[in-house]
Amino acid sequence: MCFRSCCRKKPLPSRAAAAMGPLGALLCLLLGLAAGGGPPRGAGTWALLEDASLALLGAALPGDLEPECQELLAGFATSCAALSGCLVRSARPVRLCQSCYGLFRAVTEQLDNITRAVGNSSKSYNCAKSLLMSDRLQIVVVLSEFFNKTWEEANCANCLKNSSEGLSNATIEFLDLFNKTLMCFEHNLQGQAISLVASNYTEVCRNCNVTYKKLNTLYTEMQRESEHGESEHSKHLCIDVEDAMNITRRLWSRTFNCSVPCSDTVPVIAVSSFILFLPVVFYLSSFLHSKQKKRILFLPKRFQSNASLVNIQEKYS
Repeated sequence: MCFRSCCRKKPLPSRAAAAMGPLGALLCLLLGLAAGGGPPRGAGTWALLEDASLALLGAALPGDLEPECQELLAGFATSCAALSGCLVRSARPVRLCQSCYGLFRAVTEQLDNITRAVGNSSKSYNCAKSLLMSDRLQIVVVLSEFFNKTWEEANCANCLKNSSEGLSNATIEFLDLFNKTLMCFEHNLQGQAISLVASNYTEVCRNCNVTYKKLNTLYTEMQRESEHGESEHSKHLCIDVEDAMNITRRLWSRTFNCSVPCSDTVPVIAVSSFILFLPVVFYLSSFLHSKQKKRILFLPKRFQSNASLVNIQEKYS
């Protein structure tokens, strides 16, 4: 009916358009315009066409997500954006683990919400399939792997508690000593500009010696404990602690030109001297206590008889 009326260039009655529905009315309008007919007349027909256009715009396409899936994707996107910003802001000086561990947990939880199927719900499976396996790029999976790899290479797990709910006690103690050491440097540098060339920083070396030695000792102990880890990554400290110690040692040795005398220097020198002196003692004692063997000449029998005859002649002569 719609096609015939449109071909006759007659306006579609409002009652007929209402019977066809909004989508049919819009289709009829397109056919009428294609056949050379003018625009339809009547307010009712225009209202139906407006409803039809809205219905088409709101219709779900085959690639669209369910509202639940859209909510999960939006949550993952928000958490990824927050974590990315935190990682970049904490790049220098390195503060990744202590500043971003909460945001990293949020990303992992959002990914778990996507991948976890609640009971036997087909909607949960459809969300995971649509968001993780529906295309070649798999941007959700790529982002998740990037964050996991970055977190693993930074060894942030070695700075956190087992449940990753916060920093470990050793890390908190180290960061506290690190801040005290920097404050000591700053306090003793008042009125003195830091220069890259060798300068006189006697006050810094003398007043901050105890704090620096405590920090260095604690770092050494943390290194020894981490060496017992099973994996290669777990044998290293987290990047926050390593970077903080590198900064402190660089300031102490290169910038301030300070040096901490090793307490084992005297025993090492004594043992080394003893070992070097051992060969001299050995050869001298061997020369003094060894018995020198006298040379014994063995003469032939013929010479022995002649010699005895000569002795007898000399005796009776």
